[in-house]
Amino acid sequence: MEQIAEIARSVDAYVLCDEVYRGISEDGSYMQSIVDIYEKGISVGSMSKIFSLAGLRMGWIATKSEEVLHQCHERRDYDTISCGVIDDKLASLALSHKEEIFARNREILRKNREILDQWVQETPGVHYLKPVAGTTALVYYDKEIPSYQLCVKLIREKGVLFTPGECFEMEGCVRIGYAFDSKTLKEGLDRFAELLREL
Repeated sequence: MEQIAEIARSVDAYVLCDEVYRGISEDGSYMQSIVDIYEKGISVGSMSKIFSLAGLRMGWIATKSEEVLHQCHERRDYDTISCGVIDDKLASLALSHKEEIFARNREILRKNREILDQWVQETPGVHYLKPVAGTTALVYYDKEIPSYQLCVKLIREKGVLFTPGECFEMEGCVRIGYAFDSKTLKEGLDRFAELLREL
C-alpha cells in the first residue's frame, strides 16, 4: 500500500481502496487503511463482509480530503433521501457489538483456513499462497483445462461454485471462498478433489 501511495503521490492522484475486509486480521491487530498511509487516500467499507450483514446494503467512505468529502455529500444528497430505519437500527446494533462479531467471524475464518490449508497439502496437483487475512484464496491446479471451463464442469457435475481465475486474468486457478460453515467447505473441497481426479 505504501508503494501504491508513493506512485499516486508522484502524479498527485487519488487512491480509492475497497476495504470491506479490513478489521478481520488473523491475530486481531490493527490493519492500516489507505487513509492512514496516504493524504489523498479514499477508503470505502460496508456492513456486508466483516459484519456478515450484506442484506443491509450500508457502508461508509473515509478520507482526509475535504474536496472528496464535499463531492460525496453532494452526490448523496442527490441520490439518497434516507436509509431504511430498520437497516440503520440493525447496523447500529452490529457496530455496538463489533468486537464480538469480529471475534466470531475471525474464529470461523481461522478454522476454515486450516481446513483449506490441510486440503491443499493433502491434494495432489494443487497449490496456493496461504492467505493470512480475508475470506478467499486462489488455488492453482495442474490440469490442462481453462478455469472457466473447469468451473462450469464443477458446478454442473458436482454442484460446487468457484470463481474461475479467468475473471482475474489469471489462468490455472480458481478462487475459493471459505467464510461459511466448515461442513459445507469440506464437502465442496472433497467434490473438487474428486473432479480433479476424474480429469
